[in-house]
Amino acid sequence: MTATNKIPSPFMVILAFATIYIVWGSTYLFILKAIQGFPPFVLGALRFLIAGLLLMGWGTLRGEQIFVKKNIKDAFVSGILLLFIGTGVVIWVEQYLPSGMVAIMVSSSPIWFVLLDRPQWKQNFRSKATIGGLIIGFAGVILLFSEKLVRAFSADGNRTEISSMVLLLIGSICWAAGSLYSKYRSTSGSALVNSSRQMLAAGIVFIPGSLVMGELNDLQWQNIPINAWLSLAYLIFFGSIASFSAYVWLLRVRPATQVSTVSYVNPVVAVLLGFFFANENISVLQVLGLITIIVSVILINFAKYRKDNETQKENTQPVLLEHKQLKALR
Repeated sequence: MTATNKIPSPFMVILAFATIYIVWGSTYLFILKAIQGFPPFVLGALRFLIAGLLLMGWGTLRGEQIFVKKNIKDAFVSGILLLFIGTGVVIWVEQYLPSGMVAIMVSSSPIWFVLLDRPQWKQNFRSKATIGGLIIGFAGVILLFSEKLVRAFSADGNRTEISSMVLLLIGSICWAAGSLYSKYRSTSGSALVNSSRQMLAAGIVFIPGSLVMGELNDLQWQNIPINAWLSLAYLIFFGSIASFSAYVWLLRVRPATQVSTVSYVNPVVAVLLGFFFANENISVLQVLGLITIIVSVILINFAKYRKDNETQKENTQPVLLEHKQLKALR
């Protein structure tokens, strides 16, 4: 998928959305399976280094410019925010929390898209639907965290759980920030090459993290189960190469708030897969929190869709008027 001034094919847009909705929703389960054999930082390094090298090799064969100083710098920043922090947090906390719960908690990221998308503040905060969506969304986040917070601060509370939830919030904010940075610093190269740079940047940063944590000291490669290797392969080819490239491309051709809807579709897929294949349970209160966030994001995006439609009509009216005038002259 390459950047272009032409209107993107509706089929390609639908295919890209389907990819990030379904495949990324399944990655939470495969991360859970992969960390049963790989330490978190080793998993992140392998996943993104291999995927990044494969994509960069493909871009080289296509004759694309790979080593452009400015593009590398921008990709490094967005890659760290998106993949090292955003995805790295997910990998880390799945050691302590069910995959479905992690996906639900990450669903708050569309709220951060609206709050951090400064070029769109004037438009977003004039909309009652957007403001109402933000308020409802924060209520949903409170519902998501309420049970865990009460339990964590109780006498027998698990401090690891509250630390994991704080990390997930930070990860969601960094994911939104990295996405917006990638969108507004988009280069003229293809989304494929830009994705490869971001993955390589993240993969490189995972390496010192692994060394600091001492993950390689006791790692027995021959004892890693086959399911973990297969899960890593899925994360590389489907979770990273296919889905992340589609995501970066969509950020170029669609509004960021619309692309952010992946965050409330993914939890549904993740919860279902976790329930059927990992014997995970989600509380009623957490489901209510998820539904509340879904409502908030629908409100936020409804305002955006309505504005886009109005703008499109305004742009087409002069063309239609000119066409009618020319027809009348004939």
